[in-house]
Formats: sequence, structure tokens, C-alpha cells
Amino acid sequence: MDTISSYMTSDHHRCDELFSQAEAAASGQDWGTIAADLQAFLDSMHHHFKMEEEVLFPAFEECTGMSMGPTQVMRMEHVQMRELFDEMADAVKQQDRDEFLGQAETLLVMMQQHNMKEEQMLYLMADRALAGEMEEVLQQMRAVGA
Repeated sequence: MDTISSYMTSDHHRCDELFSQAEAAASGQDWGTIAADLQAFLDSMHHHFKMEEEVLFPAFEECTGMSMGPTQVMRMEHVQMRELFDEMADAVKQQDRDEFLGQAETLLVMMQQHNMKEEQMLYLMADRALAGEMEEVLQQMRAVGA
């Protein structure tokens, strides 16, 4: 059986791979490819955030009574990352490689720190807190549309 930790960590790896592809595309001159690769990454991140914000976080908060704890911090970091997503998309529209790569570097550091907090703390806490309803939570996350 999957755990929340294994499922969401695997999704982090999927998102990270798409980020790497988008960043690598920026070394080329084909802005259409750069835009497409960035969009694939952004779609994956929005889906990941949606699974957390619409299913995992509310289930965790309801079960633990903690609404001002780790989920609040993760939501605030999601807002910050979404701002960087917008900056990267704007850089692609302007075909500004330096701006794109600068925003990507900032995002990479933020994602690494964010993912570590989720993988080493929040997801493990969720595994324990939601053990009795793990399969239901996982099914709901799998059902989240993009």
C-alpha cells in the first residue's frame, strides 16, 4: 500500500524532473520549446499544490486540529512559488533568458527547502495522523484534476 509520504515524494520527483527539462531547454534558442517545457512543469506543480491544498492539508488539519502549523507554512510557500512561476512565465514571454534562469535558480532553492520540510516532517506526520483513512485520502488525491 502506498503511503502519503511515498505518493507525494514520488510526485515531487516527477515535478523536479519537469523543472530540470524546462531549465535545460532554456539553454537553447527555441522559445516555443522553452515555453512548452515550462508549461508542463507549471501544470505539474499546480496539480501537486491542488492535491495538497484541497485534499491533504484539510484532512490533516481536521484530524489533528492544527490549522496554524505546518500546513499554514506550506500554503505560504506555495504563494511565494506561484509568484516565481509567474515571473518565469513572463520571462519566457519576453524571451529573457537571464531573467528566466535567475528566477529558476531562486525557485530551485525554495523548492528544495520546501520539499525537504514536506518529506521529512509534514508527510510523515500525515502518514501517522491519517493512518486510518490513508487509502481514502490517497484516492481523493489521485482523483484531483489538473
